[in-house]
Amino acid sequence: MHDAWIAARMSRIDASGIRKAFELARQLKDPINLSIGLPDFQPPEAARLAAIHAIESGANAYTLTQGIPELVSRLQAKVDREYGHSDRQVLVTSGSSGALTLALAAVVNPGEEVVLFDPGFAMYRHLTTLAGGSSVMVDTYPDFRPTAERVQAALSPRTKCVIVNSPGNPTGQVATAAEMKDLADLCRRREILLISDEVYRSFCYDGPFDSPARHNDDVLVVDGFSKSHGMTGWRLGYAHGPKRLIQEMAKLQQFTFVCAPSIAQHGGAAVVDHDLSSQTAAYGRKRDMVVEALDDLYDLPRPEGAFYAFPRAPWGTGTEFTAQAIQKNLLIIPGNVFSARDSHIRISFAVDDQTLARGLALLRELARKPS
Repeated sequence: MHDAWIAARMSRIDASGIRKAFELARQLKDPINLSIGLPDFQPPEAARLAAIHAIESGANAYTLTQGIPELVSRLQAKVDREYGHSDRQVLVTSGSSGALTLALAAVVNPGEEVVLFDPGFAMYRHLTTLAGGSSVMVDTYPDFRPTAERVQAALSPRTKCVIVNSPGNPTGQVATAAEMKDLADLCRRREILLISDEVYRSFCYDGPFDSPARHNDDVLVVDGFSKSHGMTGWRLGYAHGPKRLIQEMAKLQQFTFVCAPSIAQHGGAAVVDHDLSSQTAAYGRKRDMVVEALDDLYDLPRPEGAFYAFPRAPWGTGTEFTAQAIQKNLLIIPGNVFSARDSHIRISFAVDDQTLARGLALLRELARKPS
């Protein structure tokens, strides 16, 4: 194997810190795993039964690139009810990550800039690199608000798009309606594409969810069934946005993913309008458990959504604190996986209550710096 065979871009794409946690979890004996954003509930029964029926009835072939008609039509009806945009079209994708890959590849030219919030999901930065673009990071410490003022200062003639994620990973922040409107208005004025990653939209605990697509018809929305329906392994996502952009993404999907998994699509079609309130309420209680256990010992911005908390490490760097936690059989993620800073840690509370309680007790113990 010759190093010259490897594209130069790969030197700028790191192995996922979250995947490393998966590997570490397999090596530890009975770890308390608060590292992974993996819902602890099963997919709805209707989805499971529909997927089984699809297999048994022979629906195992490639589907239309855009998605099976049953799923596309139900998603389109849902999107139309919410936004009422005449030019908004749906594309079913292989997970929300598939939608993001297609979107950035379809819009970013080499040398163009993508504005991202720091801290934020590491995938955005690496997919920007894959598309040949450059990431421009917007520091949001200490409050993690995705404000238009912060974005304005980062714009340049090379800016192609902005990616916003609310509710956010890793911080759990939820943008207010005013913040979303200001950001959407800014992007419209500057003729910059705004991509809104809304995979956690069903997990809002302190107020309603607001999408920037309510304020700007040209926003591209990325969503999916993984987090909301406990279907992470099914790889079922979708995007909706201006028809012209969706058509280009669909064209690219023909030559990459081909289509989303057929069986997953049949399962998803059965639960497009599934009531998610019980899961939201359960995770709201878990959020309260985290805040109650850690608020007096950690600098912890209150998570408003998703299923993550992002406190400052009470001593040392995020990496040093995480290493000490692992010695106690507790898996968390250092903040530098999501940020240029190494000052915080990410805790996932997408676990059963007993595991969460054990992890929180250890985090309280770890708050005292070892001598």
